[in-house]
Amino acid sequence: MNKSREKECRKKAKELVAKMTLTEKVYQLRHTAPAIPRLGLCAYNYWNEALHGVARAGEATVFPQAIGMAAAFDEELLGLVADVISTEGRAKYNVQSKYNDNGIYKGLTFWAPNINIFRDPRWGRGHETYGEDPYLTSRLGVSFVKGIQGDDKNYMKAAACAKHYAVHSGPESIRHSFNAECSKQDLRETYLPAFKALVQEAKVEAVMGAYNRTNGEACCASKTLLQDILRKEWGFEGHVTSDCWAIRDINEGHGLTSSPAESVGLAMTNGCDINCGNLYEYLLQAVGQGYTTEKRIDEALTNVLTTRFKLGILDIDDKGKVKSTYDAYKDNPYADIDYTAVDSDRAKEINLRIAEESIVLLKNAGKTLPLKKNKIKSIGVIGPNADSRKALVGNYEGTSSEYITVLEGIRREVEGDGIRVYASNGCDLFRPKVEPLGERSDRLAEVKAVCDVSDVIVACVGLDASLEGEEGDTGNAYGSGDKPNLLLPGLQQEVLDTIAASGKPAVLIVLSGSALALDKADKEFKAILQGWYPGAQGGKAIANIIFGKKNPEGHLPLTFYSEKNKLPEFTDYNMKGRTYRYMTETPLYPFGFGLSYTDFDETVTKIVAGPGAYKKVNGKLDEKHIYFKAGQDSIDITVKVSNTGKMAGAATVQTYVDYTEVDAKNAPVRQLKGLKKVSLDAGEEKEVVISLDEKAFGLYDENGEWKLNPGTYTIYIGNQQPDKRSEKLTGKKCMGIKVIVE
Repeated sequence: MNKSREKECRKKAKELVAKMTLTEKVYQLRHTAPAIPRLGLCAYNYWNEALHGVARAGEATVFPQAIGMAAAFDEELLGLVADVISTEGRAKYNVQSKYNDNGIYKGLTFWAPNINIFRDPRWGRGHETYGEDPYLTSRLGVSFVKGIQGDDKNYMKAAACAKHYAVHSGPESIRHSFNAECSKQDLRETYLPAFKALVQEAKVEAVMGAYNRTNGEACCASKTLLQDILRKEWGFEGHVTSDCWAIRDINEGHGLTSSPAESVGLAMTNGCDINCGNLYEYLLQAVGQGYTTEKRIDEALTNVLTTRFKLGILDIDDKGKVKSTYDAYKDNPYADIDYTAVDSDRAKEINLRIAEESIVLLKNAGKTLPLKKNKIKSIGVIGPNADSRKALVGNYEGTSSEYITVLEGIRREVEGDGIRVYASNGCDLFRPKVEPLGERSDRLAEVKAVCDVSDVIVACVGLDASLEGEEGDTGNAYGSGDKPNLLLPGLQQEVLDTIAASGKPAVLIVLSGSALALDKADKEFKAILQGWYPGAQGGKAIANIIFGKKNPEGHLPLTFYSEKNKLPEFTDYNMKGRTYRYMTETPLYPFGFGLSYTDFDETVTKIVAGPGAYKKVNGKLDEKHIYFKAGQDSIDITVKVSNTGKMAGAATVQTYVDYTEVDAKNAPVRQLKGLKKVSLDAGEEKEVVISLDEKAFGLYDENGEWKLNPGTYTIYIGNQQPDKRSEKLTGKKCMGIKVIVE
């Protein structure tokens, strides 16, 4: 959207605010904004969800959960997914508005994406995120926001929201009273980069504050976060919303104020424009008692209403008449999107594509996969997630027109091939028995029977959103939604032991939204796939991978810890010992890891750097090192990627900067700083260019100040992370390029 149009929208918003009484203004600042008939303003509900598809409002495309889409490591594809989501959101909004349905989950203000850093694998909401890495989260988040908001110069397609700002990742059970304490260094190096990227690069329209406190300040009323950093430092021009009923927590949970009026005054004064909840009704008292001002309320409401003008669902004509429906502007191209756009063929194609790309091949000893139909007469599909629709969708989901479970996907794939499919759920997801009146392990004999009559076994275990999710959304033995540990729950490991003991060839599929400790499974199974919550088309995507119609190309967006690894305390927000960037122990499967059915080679063919990049050492030109100074042009590295195998596939060229030879206190070991995905036919070669500027080498110090520290940096380039474990699992090493900062 161009600047002149944005200014016009803000001008009209101010004009509309000036027509309102203080009481009317206050009620417009709740997520349920009522109609003002005298002004021609219809009701609008700001609460809508679109984490991986339009949610909670009927039929829509259900894409893989966010963590799964992150595993695709594909910025461009995530942008296409977001474009589908906003198209379906517009289609649904247009028809709902036409029939005067202005309720919850019906608007164009989508509270997504969740760009919190998945710092601890026990966090229940981690599957809503793009993983543990700030760079990957930034790149995917920017692409998602741009896809949601569109590229029209006059109108925003839908409004995205960066949440939960900031330093928020559990525990869920104490989020309404918890104080997340982090250093200035970790704040800047880990917790804020993605938010900054979405604000400054993607121009995200909204930001949502978190429930917790950060370093003593309630996030939804934090002067540091909302004023000093978001508005003043980053130049954010959109609106800020609270998380739902988080303003109430300022008094009741955090004990920072003595009354609701003081709480809303603190939040309003420090920059929270809109309240998800009803506590902003107390703004009338807050003004009267001097906790905030009507001038600040005018500013907040202007921020909020500007969004609706930019969406083209609110207008004031030349005669001062207010229009507040989906067709408020006649030239709004998005007002013509009709309901036929929902669940379209294009949407299904993109859904299947992202589901296939998200699946990560963790192990494939002896080339167990892909399965060859001509050598199989029977397949046993065993496990509590094998025929579970719940394990396809994660949370914050819509309603699909069709769900294809893993069992259904396999059955469809082998139909007509003379292959019989046997099935058993094996056990309950976490209870000790399937039938309420049954005995413990009441399906174990059936598991043995299926193994006896099957040529190959496909086991499907893991979790679903009833075991990991948001506090209040889950209702099981885990309570708050966080995981108590990283082990498979219930009797699932017992079922896997039984399958392994059968001696039959077996493939393991894990459907979960987070990392599980799969040490024992890694020893028992020759082939393992991490399928995440793969969306409504998930079973078809997994079947396509298993039988070789599609080559796996996913990579882990988070570390899969070993049972041997020691995790820091869940409540400790210090990054030391967490994620691939700071841990010193050896994980089971590293961040960035993912196998393929084919092989790739990467070769650096050209390096272009700025003036003075190469120097003479002892009279000879030092071609092994690049010398770099602050402000120098970026280093452009051309990489030739070759598919040396016999099957088409996609290589993910990952570029890491290693800081181990740099004198910087508490610095990460290495960080992902470049990413290019390239699809190649068997025998094909392509070149990609990785560009790195000084931001790739700079680090934040203990005071939160960015610095380009002198020392020797190493740029590593490959289809994986440059750690010893990845090298052992893949048999390959990354290429290294030395950069000296003087």
